[in-house]
Amino acid sequence: MNQPLPFDGPSTDEMEAMAHRAIQAMPPEFRAHLGPVVVRVDDYAKRDVLDGFGMTSPMQLSGLYTGRPVGIKSVSDSGAMPDMIHLYRQPILAEAKQRGIAIETLVAHVLVHEVGHHFGFSDDDMHWLEDQAD
Repeated sequence: MNQPLPFDGPSTDEMEAMAHRAIQAMPPEFRAHLGPVVVRVDDYAKRDVLDGFGMTSPMQLSGLYTGRPVGIKSVSDSGAMPDMIHLYRQPILAEAKQRGIAIETLVAHVLVHEVGHHFGFSDDDMHWLEDQAD
């Protein structure tokens, strides 16, 4: 797979720190349910992940939640992989540059979207909530 040329910007560690700051800025009632969620920053999503969404370019995906939403968890989940929020650095950097917004602002936006999936919200639910806030 040919990767697009990388954009300069914060490292994966620096972007992960931005994500953790965004989590700390969330209301306590949300943070209380995020303790076991792992935040991982990679430059791009893996090809199998992109293929699963029918995406042809690694620049099409900036974030992903993997795991079982809070309302679906069960005691029988013992031994399962931890819930994870994946942030994809290069697509986030490209979008921030294209839209002329701060990288940390976009990291927080993508993170909140993925946290929404952790709580069981669909993309349509989150778009509706965003529209209400505008």
